[in-house]
Amino acid sequence: MTGGTAASRGPWRGWRVAAEEALYGPGGFYHRAEGPAGHFRTSVHASPLFAGAVARLLCRVDGVLGNPPVLDFVDMAAGRGELAAGVLAALPAEVAARTRVHAVERAARPPDLDTRIHWRAEPPPGATGLLFANEWLDNVPVDVAETDAAGVPRRVLVRADGAERLGEPVAGDDARWLARWWPPAPEAGLRAEIGLPRDLAWASAVGTLERGLAVAVDYAHALDARPPFGTLTGFRDGRGTAPVPDGSCDLTAHVALDACAAAPAGTSSRPLPAPRLLRQRDALRALGVDGARPPLALALEHPAAYVRALASAGAAAELTAPGGLGDFGWLLQPVAVPAAPLLLDPEP
Repeated sequence: MTGGTAASRGPWRGWRVAAEEALYGPGGFYHRAEGPAGHFRTSVHASPLFAGAVARLLCRVDGVLGNPPVLDFVDMAAGRGELAAGVLAALPAEVAARTRVHAVERAARPPDLDTRIHWRAEPPPGATGLLFANEWLDNVPVDVAETDAAGVPRRVLVRADGAERLGEPVAGDDARWLARWWPPAPEAGLRAEIGLPRDLAWASAVGTLERGLAVAVDYAHALDARPPFGTLTGFRDGRGTAPVPDGSCDLTAHVALDACAAAPAGTSSRPLPAPRLLRQRDALRALGVDGARPPLALALEHPAAYVRALASAGAAAELTAPGGLGDFGWLLQPVAVPAAPLLLDPEP
């Protein structure tokens, strides 16, 4: 616990409200000039191969849509526009000429961003194409519940200095969400993160698509393997740190993607094709990123090409590695197009 008076440490609040202000309020973490890339490394920052794979996925969506005159690419939680710019650069010229790229982000537009990229605070309504949310949902703030000595799940309250105490019992929609998606454990001290705000955020994003595919990529866990103490943590300067809601660090928690997958069907006024969940390594391999080493014969015949191919294989291996980025979950939700598996089958 840090020093200072009780007043200087701020009020006791649920983690959702505290994190919302710390991340997105005035002076919040995501309004810093250095942006997210100054503090942690995502797949987008790891290699341009990731943007290239997303561009190939957009082209597959384009083909399923029948090559519409206007094709939308919506980059949710765009950071400083790195993925949006990378996808635009990787598209074939004919597709790029028809593509409207939307970077959705709460922070201000970077001054040097490609002028073809539309910067917006919300996804555009009625889009036709691909909505891609890379590491967005883990930064949608959620409340934390902890089981007390009597076996009752209570909301965890936190101050700006990171100190915590237990608040009121979890009730209402949050309690129903826990019962369905993260059943409270009877042992005192065990925790759960109440993912309902993420379900609603994802359903809302999917609802902006008129036709196409929505994809969420994130740290994830499933109903049969929820972490007993939760996953809430902080990041600063590339390192994990204690989660403190004072604006000094990122605040993130893994996503119950299986719950998110079920959400759009319950909120949409139109029937949706079945969603699909898979690991990033499988999704990227289906999009041509496999990490295979180039043949040694290439080193003798074309040494420079071998070095380039080896570097590309190393970057691909990082994106698909078990225990790392390869374990990220991909959630695919088609909207008014055929089922998602066809969009990630390897091309012949």
